[in-house]
Amino acid sequence: MSVRPCNRSPRTTRTERLATTLAGLLFAASGAHALGTDRQQPMDVSADYSKITQGSDKQPGTSYLRGNVRVVQGTLKASGAEATIHQKKSGEVARVVLTGKQAHIEQQQDGGGTMSADADRIDFDNDTGVAVLNGRVTVLQSGRGEFHGEKMTYNTNTGEMESGEAGSGGRVHMILQPKAGAKDGAKKDDAG
Repeated sequence: MSVRPCNRSPRTTRTERLATTLAGLLFAASGAHALGTDRQQPMDVSADYSKITQGSDKQPGTSYLRGNVRVVQGTLKASGAEATIHQKKSGEVARVVLTGKQAHIEQQQDGGGTMSADADRIDFDNDTGVAVLNGRVTVLQSGRGEFHGEKMTYNTNTGEMESGEAGSGGRVHMILQPKAGAKDGAKKDDAG
């Protein structure tokens, strides 16, 4: 993978620095993807208010939810001030969009641990398993690290994360956790 050099000026944008950190983020995320059985579970949704437009042969249905929205599907738990749930003509959930200051999502990972994320907007495509998070994004993966930025695309099937676009003025910040036992191994190597 080639990496574009960083602009070292004080006006370096978030996405310009993304290239140097994206490889580390993808490495940290590898093997950490959503629990595979969650999308086979029923989706339990609650809110203070709902408006549902029924689908027809030509149009799928849509549910609009406001106030203390909660969505649970298997180990996936999400919440926000508002949500829009788009359905397919068959009635299956196609997409869920959560908004609020801050919308929240958390889920158990296949390899163990939990991923949790907060953003002003979380747009999850149920077919592809891809979530797009926008606005003051924070993602925490237990035992792996954390991510902060303005936008992130997260593939729950593969664990791949991507953030920013070149030249857009965004900035990415990550904290990557060392492998368990890495400190002990380093001390032994230095001493001997």
